[in-house]
Amino acid sequence: MKIKVGDEVQVIAGRDKGKSGKVLKTLKDIDKVVVEGINIAKKHVKPRNGNDKGGIFDIEAPIHVSNVKKIENETRKTKKESKVK
Repeated sequence: MKIKVGDEVQVIAGRDKGKSGKVLKTLKDIDKVVVEGINIAKKHVKPRNGNDKGGIFDIEAPIHVSNVKKIENETRKTKKESKVK
């Protein structure tokens, strides 16, 4: 996998097509990445203790690495897109 944590990527397929974000986590064993602000899912959490609050939270779900491509930054501060092999 050529995408690493901290890389800027753009989604090329799926419901978030065209959006870009920063890679937060890579899951190499299942070829997926977690991208900031992309593929938002609702997670229902049950309160565990008396002081804990449950509720519905928004989390970033993993997206397959084939559905994103890396964006390289040039020195001119323009974004140039490159293919991920």
